[in-house]
Amino acid sequence: METHEHTAFVRPLFSRETIRKRVAEIGASISADFREITEENPLCLVVVLKGAFIFAADLVRYIRVPCTIDFLSASSYGKEMISSGDVTIRHALSVQSRHVLLIEDIVDTGLTIQRISALLSAQSPASLGICTLLDKPSERKHPIRIAYSGFTVPDRFIVGYGIDHAEHFRQLPFIGILDS
Repeated sequence: METHEHTAFVRPLFSRETIRKRVAEIGASISADFREITEENPLCLVVVLKGAFIFAADLVRYIRVPCTIDFLSASSYGKEMISSGDVTIRHALSVQSRHVLLIEDIVDTGLTIQRISALLSAQSPASLGICTLLDKPSERKHPIRIAYSGFTVPDRFIVGYGIDHAEHFRQLPFIGILDS
């Protein structure tokens, strides 16, 4: 496992290679499930910023069907280690009649992804699915159906591979547990 500045309080959970292999598997599954997608109506990947940007960049390289990428910003943590329960969403997307796959870094309580899903569902997409790198079902408070999930994680604060705590640790090439 590589060492980086400011990692004294991060215990590695998934290595760079473990993540790469799992992301490739997810990309292959998405490609198989959406094999009927055409250039005229490509799969619309909607990436939830900021945490999912690295996952999405790697994932798109393994998707073998026509796709576009859009972004929206959502936050419920601020600088805290627990969700505030107040979700802020910023976007300017049009997904009507599109096959949409939301790309998220981590689903824990389900509140953020539920709010994003409702917002996009109101636009009548052809389909709407959720792909998350990390799933923390022990924290789920809102029912969510996840189509593609990378890893199930324990009820601990996770950082690295795009996921932050107060804007730190995103650059780590591995996923780890932040010890408080």
